[in-house]
Amino acid sequence: MEEKRSAWRVLGLALSNRKTGFMLLFGFASGLPFALFLGTLYAWLTEAKVELETMGVFSLIGLAYAFQFLWSPLIDKVDIAGFRRLGRRKQWIVPAQLLIGIILLLLSFSHPSNENIGWFSLLAGIGALASATQDIAINAWRIDVADEEATIDILSTIYQMGYRLAALVGGAFGLIIAARIGWPSTYMVMGAILVAIGIVGLWAPDNDARKGSREGVLDDELLDLRKAGELEPAIRWRALAIVALLWAGAIGGVLTFMFMSLTYAPANRPNPIDFTVNWGPWIIVATVVVPALVAGWLAAQKHGGKHLLAEDAPPSTGAAYVFDHLYRALLLPLIEFVGRLGWSLVLIISLVLTYRICDAIWGTFAYPFYLGELGYTNDEVAFASKFFGVGAIILGLAIGGYMLTVLGRMLTLTIGALLAALTNLLYADLAIGGARMLALSDAIGFTWAIEQLPGGSAKLAKLTLTIGFENLAIGVAGAAFIAWLSSIVSKQYSAVQYALLSSLTLLIGTLGRGALGEMIENQGYYDVFVLTTQIGFIAVFLCLVEWARVARRDRRSGSASLAVQ
Repeated sequence: MEEKRSAWRVLGLALSNRKTGFMLLFGFASGLPFALFLGTLYAWLTEAKVELETMGVFSLIGLAYAFQFLWSPLIDKVDIAGFRRLGRRKQWIVPAQLLIGIILLLLSFSHPSNENIGWFSLLAGIGALASATQDIAINAWRIDVADEEATIDILSTIYQMGYRLAALVGGAFGLIIAARIGWPSTYMVMGAILVAIGIVGLWAPDNDARKGSREGVLDDELLDLRKAGELEPAIRWRALAIVALLWAGAIGGVLTFMFMSLTYAPANRPNPIDFTVNWGPWIIVATVVVPALVAGWLAAQKHGGKHLLAEDAPPSTGAAYVFDHLYRALLLPLIEFVGRLGWSLVLIISLVLTYRICDAIWGTFAYPFYLGELGYTNDEVAFASKFFGVGAIILGLAIGGYMLTVLGRMLTLTIGALLAALTNLLYADLAIGGARMLALSDAIGFTWAIEQLPGGSAKLAKLTLTIGFENLAIGVAGAAFIAWLSSIVSKQYSAVQYALLSSLTLLIGTLGRGALGEMIENQGYYDVFVLTTQIGFIAVFLCLVEWARVARRDRRSGSASLAVQ
């Protein structure tokens, strides 16, 4: 009983902390542009009778979110002139929110058509870029400001609640509002909301709200690279050359694709899906996998006492100064990560790749399954997935946040993985008729409740119940996963490390969708859901291994603390 009282006390203190209030606001600000640029915007374009080929240009907007890690080093190491006094993260968050709000207001004054779609798409592209940049900074802010009262577990849960609420406001509610006041007015309202959040964000706390310039701090970091015992500049620069070339090639590939998509005739434009599927994994390899291997080699050289400076070197100037800056931005975050985690990084990457695999892959095939395979209507799917489903996710996040406080991070992470895996079996039952889900719905009175609604039926009840259980599991698993992912990155390099880890879901998603689609064609949905359940069990096993690693680490750190005392 005392433990439960303590858990509620911890939750109460956390929720009354001003950081959690701003976290909810920032989570909402993060989710709203994503819903508006990648969801409801297509509905507006459809009503405006924009050609489908022309609308294909707007799929480029998704690249800003998919490859946001490419410019994450800027968020960690570059200051914006005129905004430095706001703090390390707020100097990026507040301008991005204001810019997104202004872009939405400008879109509200621009009627989309085949004739002026270039200007319209340029505005939307800039807005998506600002939105993705805001996401990087907000994720880093969440990690940086976490403390014993507003813990990373609570902040991660609150962030996702805000994000999911924004998805509902920008998605389903956006459609409802637009049907009554029109699309321009709808986007004007949404833009005003983002501008207001940007202004309120000026008062958000920031644990690095330095007065004046950070140049002195950055120069100190560069001097540290030239102290005795650090790697020789020549070795660092060779490693930097490899990593910089790979990053430049990746960025160049994305920019070339965007240029071709915006300037070529519709018939000659490259296919965004093909680009993401065929080139996306290689971009991840070039900017994450190979640089991690290079960072591991550098960490091993330093640990082994090889290629180290015997005495302090003079401060860098000219080209050497530029190279040191690039090294600090691109390689130091990975070297710190690899040096701190060692071979455990392989376990962590494996868990990142498998924990959310069903979410990463399944979304593409959800509507074909609901509408084509099961024969539900658009309205039925909208009710089950958008309204009831979003509510279930928010409830799941609340449950997940409480479990994190009471049960701890690793137990909640493991339970979340197990629940997410088992809910695939509910869909497997739907794929063969849904008799078990209907029986459960009847037994608990859910069928009766749904039948009281306009258009409600037993068929809708079993779909809604299935989606509800799945989204509850997604909420619990999502709360635990984001909290765990946030806990393993360094506050010093939080923007880069978190962006790189979270981008790995792109790799498994792009690789998995083609194989899953082929399996659906050949074997049907039932076998696919059984397979995704089995993959989910792999994630459960990896959670147990990670739990053991964390317990070992905590025991070692506890022993070290006792030894010092």
